Amino acid sequence: MGVWFFSRWLCAGLLLLAAAAMPSGARAAAGTPLDVCIARVAPGDTPAAMFAAPGRFNCATPQTRFGAGDYWILSQPLPGGTRRGAVRSGSVWQDRLDLWVRHADGTLDHQFVTSATTHENLRLGAMIEFFFRPGGSPVTRVLWRTQGSVNLRGVLLGARLMSHGDSANQEVVSGMLYAAFGGMCLALLVYNLALWAALRQRFQPAYCFLLLCLLGYAISSSGALGQWTGMDNNLRLRLNAVLLAASGIAAILFARAFFERPVFNRTLRRASTIAMAAVGATSLCYSVLAPWHMGLFDRGISYSFLMLVSVAPWVLWRAWRCRSAYLLLFALAWGVPIAVAGLRIAAALNLIGWSFWVDNSTLLSMALEALLTSLAVSYRILLLSRERDEAREQEIAARLLADTDPLTGLLNRRAFLRDAIGREGEQSLLLVDVDHFKRVNETIGHDGGDEVLRIVARTLRQVAGAGALIARLGGEEFAVLKPFREAADGEELLASLRAARMPFDLTVTASAGACIGPLESEVDWKHLYHHADRALFEAKKAGRDRARSAARSLLAAA
Repeated sequence: MGVWFFSRWLCAGLLLLAAAAMPSGARAAAGTPLDVCIARVAPGDTPAAMFAAPGRFNCATPQTRFGAGDYWILSQPLPGGTRRGAVRSGSVWQDRLDLWVRHADGTLDHQFVTSATTHENLRLGAMIEFFFRPGGSPVTRVLWRTQGSVNLRGVLLGARLMSHGDSANQEVVSGMLYAAFGGMCLALLVYNLALWAALRQRFQPAYCFLLLCLLGYAISSSGALGQWTGMDNNLRLRLNAVLLAASGIAAILFARAFFERPVFNRTLRRASTIAMAAVGATSLCYSVLAPWHMGLFDRGISYSFLMLVSVAPWVLWRAWRCRSAYLLLFALAWGVPIAVAGLRIAAALNLIGWSFWVDNSTLLSMALEALLTSLAVSYRILLLSRERDEAREQEIAARLLADTDPLTGLLNRRAFLRDAIGREGEQSLLLVDVDHFKRVNETIGHDGGDEVLRIVARTLRQVAGAGALIARLGGEEFAVLKPFREAADGEELLASLRAARMPFDLTVTASAGACIGPLESEVDWKHLYHHADRALFEAKKAGRDRARSAARSLLAAA
């Protein structure tokens, strides 16, 4: 019940997250996109000279073809009357970024950030923002200079002219979105840790590790880590690569722990291990050795992630072949992340241009994966609870079969002794044996004899009442055990047997022997049984169809 309650809340959270993402995306695209042109920095260049020589700038060649180095970036002429606002661009690996703003009166304003100070201008979504100086004449154009750019995706990405209102609203909505994602991850983490403490399933720690990696990647890639800690921006990008790799590896580790064992056969397990090792190795090299051969390691990360992504369809195909109970949920959970990963890889390999939508699609895809995967976890726990309940029912049924005489439904001798020995206080043991039972079998057959034994068992239950231990000790011999003050009346029991309707209206009688004494140990049982059996023998000897009791003194003397 709790699993499905939690799942409904997750579905509600998914809808809320999607609703939050809609305005965020719309506002992310707010403002005016700026077309920019590129020129390499040359000795003697000055900002004023670059503003005056727009012909030096290349506006047609894709930025990535210029390679690493230092560059000037000139914007298109800004709309007339622009006095307030800001310009934003995506955060990329660079040592320093300068911005010059030219006003209509010819004055220039200058701002800059280094990798160490980028956090001062870093906004959620990992965007670098420069505000215009208030009170000046209208802004006509802006010029950037970047130093130490490795130019993997571009020299300057996603440049936009933003109003103050758009900038403020973007921060608020982005903060809500990232906070919702972080809260979801923390809630799922706490919930699954609590479940792991109770269930101890091997896939639960793997899922918690996945959530931690997703949470860490979201904090790093959003720029929040730089804002909170003042971390060097290039160091943040190093850490971001490691956390992204850890998230991909954690997803495969979770799948390996979650799916039924036949799904990950030896070949698939080996292939997934190779893909995870490739992602981990290339990401570590990128983060430790950058900017040395950064382009090479960046392509290595892209190709290794392509290997990792290609494992996912293989896993789903194997799950289909093995008729996995979790195929549909995993297909839904992995569908969007696989598509987004494909777009991100294509952008990393410069097969498609940089886009804000692609660059910021990872968060939503991770949210979908975490939520839908949590549904898979909930479904798995539901199946586990059903398996546990079925196992308990089977265990109870097996125990009942082991403890019960199959013919009469009474306790067998082993179960009777287990429950009888160790009782406190004096107990009354009544042994009942059907008279001339061999003759009964010969007269009405063994099937009829079995029915006689069932009728005797039913009569014993009715007469002995609640709280009595009743067993078939073997053959036609039965035992009734009750506390001394609640002892069953042997004569009443025999009278009930005489009155019971037997097969073919056959008259069936029985003899009974009773004894009272302690029953705290196996020795006590042997004494009690011995004297009750002796009393039963006396009843048989006296003509059958009667009851006899052993004297207390006789038992004490033994």
